[in-house]
Amino acid sequence: MRLFSTQRHNADPAPVAVATAAARPESEFAHDLLAGLAAQPRSISPKYFYDARGSALFDQICELPEYYPTRTELQILQTHASEIAACIGPRAELVEFGAGSLRKVRLLLDAMDRPARYLPIDISGEHLLQSVARLQQAYSGLDVFPVVADYTRDLILPHTSVGAGRRVGFFPGSTIGNFSPAQALHFLRLAGRVLRGGALLLGADLVKEPALLHAAYNDAQGVTAAFNLNVLARANRELGADFDLSAFAHSAFYNAPEQRIEMHLMSRRSQRIRVCGQTFDFAEGDSLHTENSHKFTIDSLRHLAVAAGFSPGPVWTDANHLFSLHWLQAPT
Repeated sequence: MRLFSTQRHNADPAPVAVATAAARPESEFAHDLLAGLAAQPRSISPKYFYDARGSALFDQICELPEYYPTRTELQILQTHASEIAACIGPRAELVEFGAGSLRKVRLLLDAMDRPARYLPIDISGEHLLQSVARLQQAYSGLDVFPVVADYTRDLILPHTSVGAGRRVGFFPGSTIGNFSPAQALHFLRLAGRVLRGGALLLGADLVKEPALLHAAYNDAQGVTAAFNLNVLARANRELGADFDLSAFAHSAFYNAPEQRIEMHLMSRRSQRIRVCGQTFDFAEGDSLHTENSHKFTIDSLRHLAVAAGFSPGPVWTDANHLFSLHWLQAPT
């Protein structure tokens, strides 16, 4: 196994044995958190949820009874794996954006015709390496090339391996919904360049009954609340901030006009926070906006893909029309 660590402007970085760029995400985290706390309204990118602790909490969320997206997408993959593999073709290189626990990709790898290489990309190097180690125990003959990188930035991947077919991207979990419309368009254009001549298999959560959405982001066990609050705990751990987690409440609700779930951390009382030598005052009821999760119709997702230069192909959904998987042909 080789670990590939990238920076935004690298020319052609070589594989390394261990992740060596841990300081950069921390400095970016400090910069973005300070900027987000100084802005009005206050916000922070959801990518900062995913340190090792946050990634583990998200894996727990995916197993919750209220959280339908993971089990529904898995069901779609299980039902249609052979059709999807036929679209992918033989000897393909599979690139997964935001690899996570690598559970879903196993269904694709099992169905694919002699996959040439698998390149999982994730910003959390520690979590990625743990997941890859487990994957390789089950797929000892597979060439796995983990990439520690922020896939929302300009991305450099190693050249396609000799004898490989086309390069196909996999972006499950409706992570596309965490982006603003402009950010989603930017990501898809970036992915189109990385996958040029190949394709993207994209998971997208669908518009549905608000009560179902509310339950999915406000689980009875409080795991999503812990996941949301972990961004403050991370700031305390990595940046020496003094957030009192008990002074913030998890708030998640469906914004119907915008067709999105919003997650916030609401201040329970008036308080002053110190981060990297700067102070920020929160009044009771003030919030830090931590995530949007946009929901799509099939048509709205296809229109977005076309705007980014992709050609939409087959769409697979579950019987209850909760979730969708889209085959998008990348530009040549």
